[in-house]
Amino acid sequence: MKLRSDVLPAEQVYTILANERRRQALEQLGSVGGVVTVHELSALVAGHETGESPPPKRSRESVYTSLVQTHLPKLEDLGVIEYDRETQTIELSRHARDVSLYTEIVARGGVTWSELYRALGVVSLTVVLAALLGAPLVSAVDPILWTSLFLAGFAATGAYQLWVNRFSVVRQLRSLR
Repeated sequence: MKLRSDVLPAEQVYTILANERRRQALEQLGSVGGVVTVHELSALVAGHETGESPPPKRSRESVYTSLVQTHLPKLEDLGVIEYDRETQTIELSRHARDVSLYTEIVARGGVTWSELYRALGVVSLTVVLAALLGAPLVSAVDPILWTSLFLAGFAATGAYQLWVNRFSVVRQLRSLR
């Protein structure tokens, strides 16, 4: 396993995340998972901001201007995106993962992956111990079966996380070559 020594410092990540439009641009780029034009990105961000599909022209233009003049150059300077001004295309780069580590959530409820795995671990340990100690209802099921069910739960959660983050995983695998 290769450890990276060029991870973005927390201060730079906080600077990036301090602006809602930058956060939304990165989220939209991550959900698309490939090369996007500035026009496409501005329509996605404007749609999120207004809640309309398609978003009004004025909103798209406002987002486009702020992306081109402020946010995309900043993200490019920090190495979070690759921005080709000639073709007006954008793609997430390797430092995008550094930023997403600060924002990863499982569901709209705001549960992080680490909180989900921690809760799953505590619940599984509690249930298996209760089954071993003969707690009513729980001990009716064999502790091996409980353990197997919780291991399957961990596997399903891991597979879901991999699916949700599939674009960044593919990007990470490409960068290892």
